[in-house]
Amino acid sequence: MLEQLMSLIQDNSQQAIVKNPAIPNEKNQDAMQTIMSAVTNGLKGQAQNGAGGLGALTSLLGGQTGLNASTLMSNPIVANIAQQAITGLMQKFGLDKTAAAGIVSQVLPNVMNSLITKTNDPNDTSFNLNDITGAFADGQFDMNDVKNIAGKFMSGNGGGSGVGGMLGGLFGGK
Repeated sequence: MLEQLMSLIQDNSQQAIVKNPAIPNEKNQDAMQTIMSAVTNGLKGQAQNGAGGLGALTSLLGGQTGLNASTLMSNPIVANIAQQAITGLMQKFGLDKTAAAGIVSQVLPNVMNSLITKTNDPNDTSFNLNDITGAFADGQFDMNDVKNIAGKFMSGNGGGSGVGGMLGGLFGGK
C-alpha cells in the first residue's frame, strides 16, 4: 500500500516539485517523502482518533470520487495533512508558507483524489478501504514502515544506498 501511495505522490509531483526551482533536484525525493509522511501521519492520526475518527476516515476514503481540489482541501482530514506537509516543507527546505502551500495545493488534492478513486474502484486492488483503515488503526503502522517502504521504493533494490539510504538516515535508519 505504501509503495502505491508513494507512486501516486511521484506521479502528481512533476510540476510542483520536480520542475520547481525552489526545490533542488537532488532534494526532489525528500520533498515527496515529506508529503508522504504527512499523508501517512495524517491518516494514522485520524484512524487512531477513536470511532469518530475512524468513521470520518472511512467516509473520506469510501466517499464520493472526483471531488474538486477546493472541496478536498476543506475536508478537515485533508486540511490537517496539508498543514503537516506545509510545515514539513518549510522546515526542511526553508520555504516560506506561501511557497510550501503552493506545492501542497498542487500535489495533495490530486493524490487524495487518486487514493479515493482507487479505493472505490472494485477493479483496482492497489488500495482497499479495509486494508488502509486496518493498517493505520491497529497501531502497528509507524514511521519505520514508511522508512522501509520508501527506502526500497527509492533505491530500486531494497538496499540502503542512494536516496533510499539517505531517507533512511533522516528517519533514524542506519
